[in-house]
Amino acid sequence: MGGTVTSAGGLERLMRVVHVADGDERTLATDVEVADSLVRKGVGLMFRRSVPDDYALVFPFDGQKRRGLHMLCVPFDLDAVWVADGVVQGVERLSAWTGRGGHVADLVVELPAGAAADVQAGDQLRVTNFN
Repeated sequence: MGGTVTSAGGLERLMRVVHVADGDERTLATDVEVADSLVRKGVGLMFRRSVPDDYALVFPFDGQKRRGLHMLCVPFDLDAVWVADGVVQGVERLSAWTGRGGHVADLVVELPAGAAADVQAGDQLRVTNFN
């Protein structure tokens, strides 16, 4: 899985998903995995039985366009957050097995159900120590 990035100097830095609204900052996840290949983006969380409470799967994309998600072969509910230029475009609770959603984004974040309950369109969301 993910969660840390090793710098050229060998130092490990913790990746976090951070929500910012009204000047308040809250960490949503510290166990962060990046879907950085076409295969990882296609598989996502399919075939997993669960994810930890502090987990996030981050889907980075080149450019903004409508990014869809499906819950085929995902047996648990998720919160999905679509982000463009650091600003939340949409938040949806996706139901196990049958959920579908989509918004324009250059970054999509999947979190355990309930983790994004306070996140709203217009808020900021960022992944620290990413790239």
